[in-house]
Amino acid sequence: MDPFVFRSVADEGRAVLGAGALEVAEEPRFDASGQASDWWFGHLAYEYKDRLEGLSSRHSDPFRWPFTHWFRPRWVVEWSGGRMQLHVHESERSEAMAWMEEMRSSVGNPGKAPLIEWACGATRDQYLAGARALLQRIQRGDIYEVNYCIAHSARADGFDPGAAFNAMLERTQAPFAGFMRLGERYALCCSPERFLRIQGAHMTGEPMKGTRPRAADAEADRRIAQELVNDPKERSENVMAVDVMRNDLSRTSVPGTVRVSELFGLRTYPRVHQLVSVIEAERRSEASPFDAVRAAFPMASMTGAPKVSAMRLIDGLEQQARGLYSGTLGFFAPDGTADLNVVIRTLLFDAASGRLSIPTGSALTALCDPAAEWEECLVKFNTIAHALSAP
Repeated sequence: MDPFVFRSVADEGRAVLGAGALEVAEEPRFDASGQASDWWFGHLAYEYKDRLEGLSSRHSDPFRWPFTHWFRPRWVVEWSGGRMQLHVHESERSEAMAWMEEMRSSVGNPGKAPLIEWACGATRDQYLAGARALLQRIQRGDIYEVNYCIAHSARADGFDPGAAFNAMLERTQAPFAGFMRLGERYALCCSPERFLRIQGAHMTGEPMKGTRPRAADAEADRRIAQELVNDPKERSENVMAVDVMRNDLSRTSVPGTVRVSELFGLRTYPRVHQLVSVIEAERRSEASPFDAVRAAFPMASMTGAPKVSAMRLIDGLEQQARGLYSGTLGFFAPDGTADLNVVIRTLLFDAASGRLSIPTGSALTALCDPAAEWEECLVKFNTIAHALSAP
């Protein structure tokens, strides 16, 4: 069934799956009160920024992800509170149940995958040269922070995206994971970061900046976590992303309602510790939920500050288009809720060519060590690559 989107919202004990398209649009549809007309699933690619900000990109996306694509599904499966609910017209219920059973039986076993030979699109020296050029712009005061990315790519025959996603999810336990199929394109996303959650008029953004790999020894692991929380460079990155998101949310919020409810919160996952902050706001009645998404996109944690200046510099120095990476994948529900993630820790797959890609990035600030940022990119890459080959 195409298109197909699965999204996990682990902190709510919820997951949703939308399959088939009754309607396709560049934007979800809402009524006058801002309520979604139905379920809508879809994505925004990073290059949607060009449309929003009048920018351009010198690289073309080899995966050809649409800038924006949303669909009203034929069938929705929702898991919440330990229960599964099928949202479907009664006339299609038997077909939907048969499709679900077929999908269960066809998903591959998350065992060891064939060896994949990965190649990075930038050498360490190329990355460090680009990072130094960006740090010069930071020292000049043109920008204060910028997210700088690389990508590893490969080709694989017989790649099973369903089995690979199961393996990745089992290993990472990512709270905002997503799986999408759009034609021959697949996104296997084990994201630990939420972009926006919407509950009626209430909006929550959760920028994530600051990463440390975990240690096997419990005492060393606790020490690493505390070092992350107290690291001036990581806190600087995080607070800049917070400031940008506060500004972004204020564009569609009731004046005076934007607040930081958590600053420098520690989130611990099987492979990494992360530093997360939480910003909340109340959406103005004349602004639709998608207006709020547009106003905050691309997310501050994946661009920099000031955002538009950072995006111009990113395009001049990165060696590839980001495509869906650094974009968002999510859903809008007719009950007034929505959840959109940040597309990171993601494997992109083109079934027509066998092409695979794992982009990763890190934030550069005046306090950073470019060599350490290169290593952070590799840690994030290995989180996904090793999950594919784990026994």
